[in-house]
Amino acid sequence: MARRTSRGLIAAATATVALIAPAGAASATGQAPAAAGPQARIFMVNPVQSSGDQSLTDGKDSATAVPATAYTTAVLRNLDGSGGLSGRWAYVRSDTGGSAKTASATAYDRRDDQFEQVMAYFWVNQAQEYLQGLGFGSELPGANDRQQPVRINQWGADNSFFTDKKDEIRFGKGGVDDAEDAEVIVHEYGHAVHEAQVPGFGSSPEAGAIGEAFGDYLAVEVGTDAAARHGWPVRTAPACVADWDSVPYSTAPHCLRRVDGDKVYADRVGEVHADGEIWSRALWDIRGALGARTADRIIVNAQFGFAPDTSFSDAAAKTVATARAMYGQSAADAVRAAFQARGIPGV
Repeated sequence: MARRTSRGLIAAATATVALIAPAGAASATGQAPAAAGPQARIFMVNPVQSSGDQSLTDGKDSATAVPATAYTTAVLRNLDGSGGLSGRWAYVRSDTGGSAKTASATAYDRRDDQFEQVMAYFWVNQAQEYLQGLGFGSELPGANDRQQPVRINQWGADNSFFTDKKDEIRFGKGGVDDAEDAEVIVHEYGHAVHEAQVPGFGSSPEAGAIGEAFGDYLAVEVGTDAAARHGWPVRTAPACVADWDSVPYSTAPHCLRRVDGDKVYADRVGEVHADGEIWSRALWDIRGALGARTADRIIVNAQFGFAPDTSFSDAAAKTVATARAMYGQSAADAVRAAFQARGIPGV
């Protein structure tokens, strides 16, 4: 079942599943980062979000196509000491243009293939650290708490995907290369989380839509948390997903999708990315009602109880029940209201 961050909103049923701060600073989830390690140059989520400039273009990977202020220097955490991009939660399995070296990671910019390798490592690690900070892997079951392999620029199309055949993420190129946008990276990581929680997840159209929605929502949450923790500027709407990657194929203000739309269940069209905007709005409303930490603990924990082909109705009921078990009836009522507002039947 395809789970892709598709530029053309492809929905194919195939075997391939598509789609820093000073040391010691605490995250919004309450988890302190690991000890300081090698430094690297990365984007602060993405250049459009941090600059607010909707006129930015790819410029054929030109280093000068984005402002120098879009970059920051960050710590590459949880590395294994090999000198390459391999660590506890992520490793770059293959790449183009030669493998990045941590000793040179502050010198790469977007004209270098190695820059995208560094971005992928940093943001996959960041996503798992966010989940760890919510308690997954300690008081709650682990959610893809393993070394996640990624491949960079080895998919010759402007698309990225997670494949359950090798449990790896592949980032494509074309237009803005996908691994230049943290929200594309974390979206695909969301698919890996779902697969780890429920093997084979996404085997029905509604389950596939939930997968796309969760990927978008997790991308927004991880980026928002990182920006708040590190004091990075956010000059576009937080609910907009992949502002930078979507520049070549969207009109300004650029968004791949949004998580604050007004779609309801009756608006389903049978395309997983489009229909996912129904579910992601419900998740966004749960966050608004309960706060990010409580909402995300409920949302991710509920997913352990989903079926591979879960429906919107069944997944919503499981999320309501999880909220009740974790935080009581008032939280369950808030979650139920979010799904009712989307017109999801049986809630």
